[in-house]
Amino acid sequence: MFRMWGKLMKSNRLLKDTVISVEDAGLNRTRKVYKALEDICYEFDLPKPLWLEANKKEFMTHDKTRFYHDSFIEDIDFDFLEVQVIEEDQSL
Repeated sequence: MFRMWGKLMKSNRLLKDTVISVEDAGLNRTRKVYKALEDICYEFDLPKPLWLEANKKEFMTHDKTRFYHDSFIEDIDFDFLEVQVIEEDQSL
C-alpha cells in the first residue's frame, strides 16, 4: 500500500489534513504520487499544483515537498500545501 499525507497550512496552523491510500499495484511510484496528489487536491477542492524544479528535488530527497503560491495558477487562501509519503510498498 502507498499512503500520502496532505496538509494545508496557514500562519503556522493546520487548516486541513488527509491521508490518501493508493492500492493499484499496476502503477509505478511516480504514478502513485501523482494519483495521491490528485486525490488530495480533489478532497480539499484545490487545483492541482505545478511541480517546480525545487519541488521535484525536495521530494526525491525527503519524500516530502511544499507547494507555495507560485505552484498554483489560481489564487489560494493558505500559505502552502505539504505532501509527504508516510507508507510505501516494500517491493519498490
